[in-house]
Amino acid sequence: MRKPLLFFTLVFVFMSCGSGKKVDKEILDEVNKSMEIKRVNEVDIINKALEWGDEISLEAQQELMSKLQQAIEEKGAAGAVEFCNVQALPSLQKVSEAFGVNVRRVSHDFRNPSDQPTADEEQLLLAYEYNEEHGIKSKPNVQEVQNGEQLLYTKAIKIPGALCLQCHGEPKADISEETLQTINSLYPEDHAKGHKIGDLRGMWSILIPKKEVVKKL
Repeated sequence: MRKPLLFFTLVFVFMSCGSGKKVDKEILDEVNKSMEIKRVNEVDIINKALEWGDEISLEAQQELMSKLQQAIEEKGAAGAVEFCNVQALPSLQKVSEAFGVNVRRVSHDFRNPSDQPTADEEQLLLAYEYNEEHGIKSKPNVQEVQNGEQLLYTKAIKIPGALCLQCHGEPKADISEETLQTINSLYPEDHAKGHKIGDLRGMWSILIPKKEVVKKL
């Protein structure tokens, strides 16, 4: 759309010059504006991806937690496990589609096998685990993947409070027998028990098209 605007504006300018009329400053300003090339560098892109990733991960967290709390209130912790089994992935898909990205929760202590890390995610998850083991504070991270066409935003997920221990804490101490039976029934390969408040649960993994980040600059 910008090229036709520039073409007709330039034609008008040239016609004005040819007729001896004074060229309007506003027209010249519009020509200059149309000819501007937006310059961005890699730092700008990474910072915008971090900002956007923070927004998306917060939206995803709120989407899941609000529905989990509702499930617990209506059916108890066992009901929350059933919700996760059926609705967790569709809830994240809803956020993914809203932002035009791919949102995942990734963990070595997975409950759903689909949450295991990909090759691109593996080293980043190991880095978060290393930081956790050595008392180093982890910050959100952005890496280029797929030949630079995609940006992978990651952020540590920690156990925030006692509510989460009803499904991810110590069996029988934090997790009721009923909930434990539900977990074992729905997730026979479960690795997500035995956590304490503040433990690393895994990480957010958000794959963002680089071109979409550039558009936001």
